[in-house]
Amino acid sequence: MKSFKGILLTAFSILSFLPSLSQGITKYSFGEGIRLIAADSSFSLKFSARIQSLYEGELNLADDQFEDGFQIRRSRLKFDGFVYSPKLVYKIELAIANSDIASGSIPQSGNTSSIVLDACVKWNFAGNWSLWFGQTKLPGNRERVISSQQLQFVDRSNVNAKFNLDRDAGIQVHYDGNKVNLAGAVSMGEGRNMIVENAGGYNYTLRAEYLPFGKFADKGDYFGSDLSREPQPRLSIGITHDINNGATRERGQLGDFMPSQRDLATWFVDAHFKYRGMSSMLEYAHRKAPDGPVILDEEGNFLHAFYTGEGLSWQAGYLFKNNFEIAGRYTSVKPEVATLRNHNVQYTLGVSRYFVQHSLKIQSDISFIREDTKNDALVYRLQLELAF
Repeated sequence: MKSFKGILLTAFSILSFLPSLSQGITKYSFGEGIRLIAADSSFSLKFSARIQSLYEGELNLADDQFEDGFQIRRSRLKFDGFVYSPKLVYKIELAIANSDIASGSIPQSGNTSSIVLDACVKWNFAGNWSLWFGQTKLPGNRERVISSQQLQFVDRSNVNAKFNLDRDAGIQVHYDGNKVNLAGAVSMGEGRNMIVENAGGYNYTLRAEYLPFGKFADKGDYFGSDLSREPQPRLSIGITHDINNGATRERGQLGDFMPSQRDLATWFVDAHFKYRGMSSMLEYAHRKAPDGPVILDEEGNFLHAFYTGEGLSWQAGYLFKNNFEIAGRYTSVKPEVATLRNHNVQYTLGVSRYFVQHSLKIQSDISFIREDTKNDALVYRLQLELAF
């Protein structure tokens, strides 16, 4: 609690001193944050904040039991800018909603709230090349790298929930070209905000993207919906390979810590297309443990299992000129049989109204969920996103 209060105090202190730290705050539009630059141009700062207010209800189709709830799904504080030179930039993102920070209450992260999402320095050392150092998202599947603020649906797909690489601490190298983007990372492998020594080996990630028709407008390959209304077809095809040597958590950087270690090999293939309000995104994920995902006890009985298997997600939508959008998504997650987990299939229909791009929007979706050994269910969600 003390650390949480300290973060809030620091944030408000920075805002209080903004006028004295610069010659004046440049007036930006809603959704662009609060920005300043030092009089000698030695540093810059942009501060922004966002909240997601979510209502969710679930109907069990077998017995008509209904459960619902209202929560603050996400609440974030963001700081970014440059120091010393525009080629040396930083990003800090803090989570302050309970649903964002509860995962930190484990011994490996000091039994404290997992508040820090990003704390990363990026150095543009040559041309289109940059070196990243710190904690941030790994260059994994596209849906995960897309900000949770800029999604086409209320939240990411079940494929992402089960297979994404999430955040990790380490070093990354990025190349951003006109038709080819490359990224590589070496990280600790246990996920964000760990304070213990590396329990297994390191995590290695490689990603390549090909944009046959050139760059998207406004970096549209990394936000949902065709809000830029691309006048020409735009397509990005990506492939990622990740190896987590000696993984100690159920899903690599996420999940429960396991009593034994396994090497995990994960592949992602994705494609993102946009043209005149139409958008489509396809993702395939496959994870394997070469030595087998199952952990047995001394008598040879099933004890635990790493999450391995495959998943497929496809979504598409159309944005009308009045900024209403209709979208649909199909998701299938099929774990390895040996893990004793269920095959899950979801069909989702979403409706969104964008007032100021992704900075002010209302999104709603309804999903039909079918899972082995469980009753079919309908899940309805309604969410307001506000960011400045």
